[in-house]
Amino acid sequence: MSIAKWTGQILSLVMAVVSAIIITLSAALAQQPGPQAAPIPNFSGTWVRPYFGVELPLSGPGPVTNSLRCTKISQCAPLQGRDGVESFYGAVGDHSNPILKPQAAEIVRKHGETESSGVVLRTPRSQCWPGGVPYIFAFEQGMQFLQQSHKITIVYDYDHQVRHVRMDQPHPARVTPSWYGDSVGHWENGTLVIDTIGIKIGPFAMLDIYGTPHSPALHVVERYRLIDYEAALQGQERGLNEHPNTPGAYGMVVDPDYRGQGLQLQFTVEDDGVFTTPWSATVTYRRGVITMAEQICAEDEHEIDGTNERAIPRADKQDF
Repeated sequence: MSIAKWTGQILSLVMAVVSAIIITLSAALAQQPGPQAAPIPNFSGTWVRPYFGVELPLSGPGPVTNSLRCTKISQCAPLQGRDGVESFYGAVGDHSNPILKPQAAEIVRKHGETESSGVVLRTPRSQCWPGGVPYIFAFEQGMQFLQQSHKITIVYDYDHQVRHVRMDQPHPARVTPSWYGDSVGHWENGTLVIDTIGIKIGPFAMLDIYGTPHSPALHVVERYRLIDYEAALQGQERGLNEHPNTPGAYGMVVDPDYRGQGLQLQFTVEDDGVFTTPWSATVTYRRGVITMAEQICAEDEHEIDGTNERAIPRADKQDF
């Protein structure tokens, strides 16, 4: 046998052995479990926090804050509103916040000037109008998650404000503006991400109690995740420190004995018509002692301008 022929046979044998090894390894690797997606957590049930307002971000741009902010409720001077109700909020927003464009800053300034004079301005909550997002995040102390694979429904404690979130679907090409906009959601490693656009501008439209406006370009992204007990406790303590003048809990009370996980919402707001940059904030929830009670805004007695009338929304025609 020639050396060339012998060398060729050896090379063929080596290649066959290498090919067999590669095939065996490939088959073994194919049987190995790949990276597993984080399981979808269950957010169902009632979630509560003991304050109105939002937690400021640890870094980066944050929302408009109260320029009359005090550190203890005993230091908060109540403002006597024209409706006869003492307001510990004194909703005087800091119009110097650099996130505000000049026109928006002027609206916040005028709103605060009016509030400082003792006139409590009308808000979506006081007039029984839908608050929209992100307003609803700051002025609802409780919410209930109804979680399904294809849809998530969020019910807020006051006046039964309801949001519907379609899961794993895109926004339509043309969005019809509505009070809570078009919300679509998906899961990212155990975090629920909700993207909302198309929020309607109504008579009392504002993003917060300081009168910050919004434009049709408003875009809000929410990220909900479960956090451990200690982190939830710290988040709510930070919220209480930032908002010590929160009034009574209206029946929505955090369960002091519950040591399970909390729910944390981190949201980002962008609106090129109002803000110079996107900004973010956080809300931390824990489980409540009781379920949500019925609270119907339009049936509450509440005086405005010395009368018992509110600018309650009314339908001029039937919806269907």
